[in-house]
Amino acid sequence: MRRGAPWLLVVLAALALVLLLSVGVGARPIPLGRVWSLVWRPDGSSDAAIVHDLRIPRTLLGLMVGAALGVAGALMQALTRNPLADPGLLGVNAGAAAAVVTATTLLGTVDPLAYIWFAFLGAAVASVVVYGIGTAGRSGATPVRLALAGTAVSIALIAYVEGLTIVDREALDQYRFWAVGALGGHPGSLNAQIAPFILAGLVLAVALGRPLNAIGLGEDSGRALGARLVRTRVLGAVAITVLCGAATAAVGPIAFVGLAVPHVARAITGPDERLVLPLSAAIAPVMLLGADVVGRVVNRPGELEVGIVSALAGAPVFIAIVRRRRIAQL
Repeated sequence: MRRGAPWLLVVLAALALVLLLSVGVGARPIPLGRVWSLVWRPDGSSDAAIVHDLRIPRTLLGLMVGAALGVAGALMQALTRNPLADPGLLGVNAGAAAAVVTATTLLGTVDPLAYIWFAFLGAAVASVVVYGIGTAGRSGATPVRLALAGTAVSIALIAYVEGLTIVDREALDQYRFWAVGALGGHPGSLNAQIAPFILAGLVLAVALGRPLNAIGLGEDSGRALGARLVRTRVLGAVAITVLCGAATAAVGPIAFVGLAVPHVARAITGPDERLVLPLSAAIAPVMLLGADVVGRVVNRPGELEVGIVSALAGAPVFIAIVRRRRIAQL
């Protein structure tokens, strides 16, 4: 803990700065001093409306989604003992995408708040199917079996999505906006809808820190230390499904956040999952909201969606991590 304490302060300071920038930066520039004043004392002006009705809900959405993706990535890498695992490994993104396309194409759903629930349901069903396939047989839910099952289910669902969007142009347009990954353009009530799921997933994930450390020593050593492997994996899969399902349903699939952030956290704290999980929850919003701020600045008065910016920024960062140091064996 002493090793990571100074870095934790740096991360929290960076998070505070990026939160302020997220509220203060946009198509309409507002001085940061005035932003700070309007946050606490709205004066009924158009600036106050922009800050309270648009930017604060967007910032809170990025904070929750970033924390969910960062913790889900760390949890998935620890469970599968695969340092390259990301939240899409269990078919969550593909399941959510398939549900969104089904809702828009076959059911005629056009309300964003309605298909968010379809996306969440699709993510959950896909995860259950993957885990069911991965646990079939005598060997149980080994990391390799789960990864292979997730890949197979994702490929099948992506083929289903492409088939529907090819024959329905309107569904393609709606799906394309969701699939690119964006924090903007969502109703303010979205935050209240996903907050209980993300909070529950974060609490469950952090509670698994100790048994995850035991599993990291190997299955035999984990059993000797009293870790309940099946229960830990089931609860871990539930937490991943809830976190990724809520985040992906809300803003679409966001690349590289769940993959790169846990490696940064482990570089700071070491392999102790009790520290990696909460630190990932703090680092991931810095990356996500920072990418969102950059997307608003580079294309004014328009903006570049956060899913594009995070992919462009995350790939070089992850390559740099891999080249500078050996990836920790999980």
